[in-house]
Amino acid sequence: MFLAAGCSSIGRTVDPSKYESMSCTELNSALGDTARNISQTAITRGKVANTSVPRWLLGGSRVKAAIANRETAGIDRLKQQQQAIVAVRARKCPRSAD
Repeated sequence: MFLAAGCSSIGRTVDPSKYESMSCTELNSALGDTARNISQTAITRGKVANTSVPRWLLGGSRVKAAIANRETAGIDRLKQQQQAIVAVRARKCPRSAD
């Protein structure tokens, strides 16, 4: 399970300019995808945090903590991405009548 977390969140930054060319529908879809990814990453982080590491496995706790920290960094990156999408959507897309 430790290897499954991978390095997907390392080195990526949010580029808000890529959202400028998207339509309101695309922005809404991207916002939903980002929210889903945040939830999935949080679930993975929780599973890692709740994994029982045997005492005889040297360094196991450190690995567990490193993976949980990596997942937390991924969540932070996704939240930044979500904020960028929300900002562009607020500027470009008219609010529908309630």
